[in-house]
Amino acid sequence: MVAAITPINHVLILGAHGMLGHALQQIYPGAAVKGHELDITDGQEITKAIHAMEPEIVINAAAYTNVDGCEENPRTAYAVNGEALAAIAGACSDADAKLIHFSTDYVFDGTRTSYREDDTPHPLSIYGKSKLLGERNVMETMEDFRIIRTSWLFGKYGRNFVETMIRLSKEMTEVRVVNDQFGKPTYTMDLATKTREIARLSPGIYHISNEGICSWYEFARAIIPNAVPCSTEEFPRKAKRPAYSVLINTKTSAMRPWREALAVYLKERES
Repeated sequence: MVAAITPINHVLILGAHGMLGHALQQIYPGAAVKGHELDITDGQEITKAIHAMEPEIVINAAAYTNVDGCEENPRTAYAVNGEALAAIAGACSDADAKLIHFSTDYVFDGTRTSYREDDTPHPLSIYGKSKLLGERNVMETMEDFRIIRTSWLFGKYGRNFVETMIRLSKEMTEVRVVNDQFGKPTYTMDLATKTREIARLSPGIYHISNEGICSWYEFARAIIPNAVPCSTEEFPRKAKRPAYSVLINTKTSAMRPWREALAVYLKERES
């Protein structure tokens, strides 16, 4: 039996004007969209918006993703990434709407080389801790949810590693990039496309990224010619990052390798 596909005009995208939100709009071109005009930390405002639109699916792509900024502004991080999800999930449950929420590989501490969906999280940073709070608020508040953990996003309409490398490559003779942190880069268009598939699958947690493991340095070398390796110790940041944040997908078909997705993105950004 083939699962029914939800009409795109019955979808509400929160955080629609961010990098992932723009990609989701291309996959759901008739969706209702909400960006900065909707304060997701205002429970009453969220409830009113979801109840007024009566969507079948709510996709939450809104988040405070500045990892180092979260260390400086923990109250904002916990409010946006964590506490807001209790209100969003509660409103979805009351409205009988399915919730798709995006989380992160940074809910893990990197002491293992890879992580499955059922592995126990242990975040190192405020960003990771706030995102884990959001996950738990969703799971404790409603049943019809899909939490999609993803990693190392790049795509149009937002700050990302690819654009940062290209900019720095033009400004500097050498661009130092850490070679002892490993993960999986993920193209927003591929993730958005996969989201539509996951919406038709069973509730639960999903690990979705493009295939292939690399270090940040290896990722940079695929983008620019003048990247040089350095250690995390040589390039300290405010937030502690996991050494390994490789997400293992055990529930759906694999996405294409990140190098293929990167080649498509680099070609598209030049057109």
